Amino acid sequence: MTERAERMAVLLDGKAVSEKVKAEIKTTIEALIKDGKRPPCLAVILVGEDPASQIYVRNKVRDCEETGIISKKLILSESTGESELLSVINGLNADDAVDGILVQMPLPKHIYERTVVEAIAPSKDVDAFHPVNVGNIFTGFGTFAPCTPSGILKLLDEYGISVSGKNCVVVGRSNIVGKPMAILLLQRNGTVTICHSKTKSLSEHTKNADILVVATGKAGLINGGMVKEGAVIVDVGMNRVSGKLVGDCDFPSCEAKASYITPVPGGVGPMTRAVLLCNTLKAYTNR
Repeated sequence: MTERAERMAVLLDGKAVSEKVKAEIKTTIEALIKDGKRPPCLAVILVGEDPASQIYVRNKVRDCEETGIISKKLILSESTGESELLSVINGLNADDAVDGILVQMPLPKHIYERTVVEAIAPSKDVDAFHPVNVGNIFTGFGTFAPCTPSGILKLLDEYGISVSGKNCVVVGRSNIVGKPMAILLLQRNGTVTICHSKTKSLSEHTKNADILVVATGKAGLINGGMVKEGAVIVDVGMNRVSGKLVGDCDFPSCEAKASYITPVPGGVGPMTRAVLLCNTLKAYTNR
């Protein structure tokens, strides 16, 4: 066996773990139906015809079908006004047969995303973007956490990777991934550093990371020279370069240094979708 093979990192297989999560959800829902209860229902709203959004919605609907969750897909035209969209959301808020509501982002430019997010009832906000849910995440009392950070923790748990006492570096400060990821790691007793586009000497921070989470949307931002030997690397990035999907990390050089690493694709993405189903089931159970 060559030295390179001996040092090859373990791939954090999000696709395999997500299938396990979905199988567990399916078993739970089958038991609910057997007891005469209705299955959970997720309403997904798509405004416009953005190709990437259409794919995301199609995948989410398929995930629901595979697990037994009812999917209620609402397709609205690009010209839909903000007031009309808010009216649709209010109707879903009041519908006792709907447990979770997801509005696919991005929205057309004439619709203010924050207004839409705040219109969703916190108890049905399975994306966990509503300010009430964000506040609950920060105070440690939240029912839901955003799907990507939650999915990352589930992935780490599946591979027996503990956060407690570890130096955790999060590169990226978005409301969807970076900020909530840092809080969830902190809640698990990680020592957390958040880096971003204004961080000076980025590698000085990343080289100190036992667990490195990268979510910037910049292909190849992190290379093996910026990584600590034996680090756990979670690459959230999804970038298309020369027709190929790649992450924010240069995979070959980072894999050579890491103990565990997520592939792109097949790492974080499937876990994000799996947690959406988990959050829908939680919304159903908590009602």
